[in-house]
Amino acid sequence: MFGASREAVNAEAARLLDKLTHVGWTRAECTLLAPLTLRIRTLAAEKNAVILAHSYQTPDIQFGIADHRGDSLGLSEVARDTPADVIVFCGVRFMAETAKVLSPRKTVLHPVPDAGCSLSESITGADVRRLRSEHPDAGFVCYVNTSADVKAECDAVCTSATTLAVVEGVPQDEVVFLPDRFMAENLKPLTRKRIVAYDGRCIVHETFRGDTARAWREAHPDAKMLVHTESSPEVVAQADLAGGTGDMIRYVRNSDAKRFMLVTECGLSDRLRVEFPDREFIGTCSLCPHMKRLEMRAVLQALEAPTPEQVVDVPADVAVRARRAIDRMFELTSKQADATRPHSSPGERA
Repeated sequence: MFGASREAVNAEAARLLDKLTHVGWTRAECTLLAPLTLRIRTLAAEKNAVILAHSYQTPDIQFGIADHRGDSLGLSEVARDTPADVIVFCGVRFMAETAKVLSPRKTVLHPVPDAGCSLSESITGADVRRLRSEHPDAGFVCYVNTSADVKAECDAVCTSATTLAVVEGVPQDEVVFLPDRFMAENLKPLTRKRIVAYDGRCIVHETFRGDTARAWREAHPDAKMLVHTESSPEVVAQADLAGGTGDMIRYVRNSDAKRFMLVTECGLSDRLRVEFPDREFIGTCSLCPHMKRLEMRAVLQALEAPTPEQVVDVPADVAVRARRAIDRMFELTSKQADATRPHSSPGERA
C-alpha cells in the first residue's frame, strides 16, 4: 500500500506499537495503520510541512503523524517559529486561524474545515462590538478559543494559564471576559476587578457536575483530580489542580502521585497514558465530537491536494488586529513574570 516495502511497514508498525500499546492498540492494528502514516510523514517531508496535533486528538494522530503535540496557542507558536513552509493543524478551526495569524506568510491547512468549537461559535465580532457599546469603559479580554474575528475586536487574548495575569494586567477596573461563562465565574474570586461574563460554554466541560466530581473523589481518594477551568465552579472546587491542558501535563510530570482523574477531554488522558505509562488515569473524561472528526485520511488528502476550504485564510486587517491582541497577552504575562521574578546576582539565572 502506497508503495512502502514490507520492511518499512514492519519498522513503522513497531514504532507505532511502542506508543499505542499503552492505549490498547495491537500489533495487527499498527501494521494496518503503518502504510498510511508512512505516506503522510513522507509527503510532509517532501512538502516541507509540519504536522501539529492538539492534545485532544486521537492517539493515532498524536503519535502516528504529529511532529508536535500541545495546546492551541503553544502549537501556534510552534507554527510561527518553525522553518516549515506548510502547517497542517490537526485541531478545530479557531486553532488553525490562530496559527495563520501568527504565521501569515505560511500555508496553513486545516484538514476538516467545518470542525468547529462550541465556545468559538458562541460569539462573533459583531457581538463584541455590541458589548463594547454597552460597556464603553471596560477592557475586553477574550479566551484563545475564539475566532480571529473576535480576537480582532478585543484588547487582549488569554489562555487558561494566563487568564488572571491578563485580566489583572489590563488597566480597566471592569473587564468583559469572553466567551466562557464558567471560566469567568472561576476568575471572579481571584480578582478585585468587576468581571462581566458572557454565556459561551464548552460542550465537553459543561457536562461535568459537582455531585459527580464529589462522587469520583469519594470513590478514588488516593487519586489527584485535575480539572479544566472551562468547568463549573462546583467542579473546580473539587480539584487538586484547576487549569489548562499544559498545567495538567506539568502537574502529572512533577507529581509523586500515581493515580489521576483528568476532568477534561479524553484525548489528553490518552496522551498521558502514552507519555507516562507508569501512572494510572481513571476514566473521568468526556469526548469532543468536533475534535474527533479529524481522521488520518483527511490529513493525507489535505497534503496531496488541499481544497480551497482547507487552506486557512484570515483577512489582513483582521489578522493584524488579532495579532495585536495576542501580542498584548505576551506583553502582560511577561511583565507579571518580571515583577515576580526573584532578584539575582550577576551570572545567576532566576
